[in-house]
Amino acid sequence: MTLARKQLISIEDTPYYHIVTRCVRRAFLCGKDKYSGNCYEHRRKLIVDRIKHLASLFNIDVCAYAVMSNHYHLVLKVNSTEHWDDKRVLIHWSSVCSLIPLCQQFLEGEHLSKAQLDMVYLQTDEYRKRLMSISHFMQQLNQYIARQANIEDKVTGSFWESRFKSQALLDERALLTCRYCLEYQALFLINSSLSYPHTHRQRLLPRNNKKGFLATNRSYGYVDKTCI
Repeated sequence: MTLARKQLISIEDTPYYHIVTRCVRRAFLCGKDKYSGNCYEHRRKLIVDRIKHLASLFNIDVCAYAVMSNHYHLVLKVNSTEHWDDKRVLIHWSSVCSLIPLCQQFLEGEHLSKAQLDMVYLQTDEYRKRLMSISHFMQQLNQYIARQANIEDKVTGSFWESRFKSQALLDERALLTCRYCLEYQALFLINSSLSYPHTHRQRLLPRNNKKGFLATNRSYGYVDKTCI
């Protein structure tokens, strides 16, 4: 039986989740379509760049990722935005979507009445929840990819078979196992994940390990948003 998303994602139990999104029917996310001869390899960089952009706005760390020919994997860690002040929340969300006019006026320092401020604080609390929401993160990621792919292919309609599938990673062993599985999937399908730039493994190589580019929490074995 299908479960509601709120029953599949419980931040109180674990902040770590394995996410999978797959293309509908025979649509190609990346790679070369041997039937049509079209090559979509250039989309891989677009997808990784979009993940990197969203990770800089949402308070969600990307622990691992792998972009394959018709699907992609993410391992995400959800962080709390409760310690963010109101202006920080509004600035981050304004880079994702448009703010309501009152919030925009508040951000610009305009004078607002008490009733207007109450509305701003209420809406800011909603934005605060969205900035630590996997559902909103995936919505912004998948909508962007689908629009770009449909424009390129000159078609309309669904690009993804469903919103996304999620699996809670309840302990350190599950987290590390999931990360290694993503590495080996790339290893078997693409011969060598070490030379494949669209998995998190590539970001661990010495030639890419620039100052400020990689941060690793060894106690949990995850790589945070700076890895992408």
